[in-house]
Amino acid sequence: MTASLEQLRRCHFAVDLGAARTRVYVKGAGLVVDQPSAAAVNTRTGALIAVGELAEKMTGRTPHYIRVVRPVSGGTVVDIEMAQRMLRHLLGDRMRRQLRRKPRLRAAACTPHDADPLAQRAAIETLVGLGARRVELVDTLIAAAVGCGLPVERPEATMIMVCGAAATQVAVLSLGSIVTAERVPVGGEAVDHAIVQHLRHEHELMLPSQSVRPLQIALSGNGLTPHGPASTEIHGRDVATGLARSVRIDTAAVRDAIQTPLTAVLDGIGKVLRDCPPDLVADLADRGITMVGGSALLPGFDQMLRRATGMPVHIAERPDVCAAQGLGAMLEGKIRPLALNPMGS
Repeated sequence: MTASLEQLRRCHFAVDLGAARTRVYVKGAGLVVDQPSAAAVNTRTGALIAVGELAEKMTGRTPHYIRVVRPVSGGTVVDIEMAQRMLRHLLGDRMRRQLRRKPRLRAAACTPHDADPLAQRAAIETLVGLGARRVELVDTLIAAAVGCGLPVERPEATMIMVCGAAATQVAVLSLGSIVTAERVPVGGEAVDHAIVQHLRHEHELMLPSQSVRPLQIALSGNGLTPHGPASTEIHGRDVATGLARSVRIDTAAVRDAIQTPLTAVLDGIGKVLRDCPPDLVADLADRGITMVGGSALLPGFDQMLRRATGMPVHIAERPDVCAAQGLGAMLEGKIRPLALNPMGS
């Protein structure tokens, strides 16, 4: 962990800036923001038109002078000024006034496991622009493990998999630290892209940008497992004519299309297990893998991991907000470090 628990207890608010969603936890108030990381800007005037859910709904539906931007990519802030403007609007005037009243305002932020100094600097600059005098950085893997109730501070192995929109991070934790970790640049967006490409090549159909996620969920409660429906009807635009068209697609073919990106995730898990000490791997055989992050809810993903690894796979209770809740638990002082009693001489 980059910051100590003592430093985190002094923080007043925490931000989890993800490629898909932004979440803000305020000490004493709980999770106050949980919105898509998107902002709609008027390119003629530079004015901010909408942020969050409303900006997300505008994607692909705007006139030429309105642009929907995403200031966060792959867990890294790529546009600091836009990220600050987006956060200011999402927090609202009232909450910002409350935070500004705090003497020496402190903030905490999640950063991906292998974030380089530039990415860390961008996260710090973003929160300094909101008035924070000091910013503590926490590894997303530790925050997510704490948020889903894993006993990270104990001398036992716990394996966590953070399934984000742009990347998947896998790690084995013990004694409050990361033993081995791997970041695979494949996430929910890669799965969406695989489905879009499949429909374009096989059916010459273009999907509206909003409908890819609903398509995955619509493949029934069993989702992308063989027990789901054999086919489903979807609507899109014909590549050649540009006219609206409906096609019946084979769900088995969609399952095959998304195997390629998901195989990269399995390779990442294999690498982490190979680099892990044997005693910790023995712990994991019983305890298994805990999945967190929005893409953990991809139907059938957990069953695929179970088959491939032979280990138990659990999805956290609220996988999408685990990292923010973990940061919150550290801010509120709910996490105690493991106390080692020195042996009496």
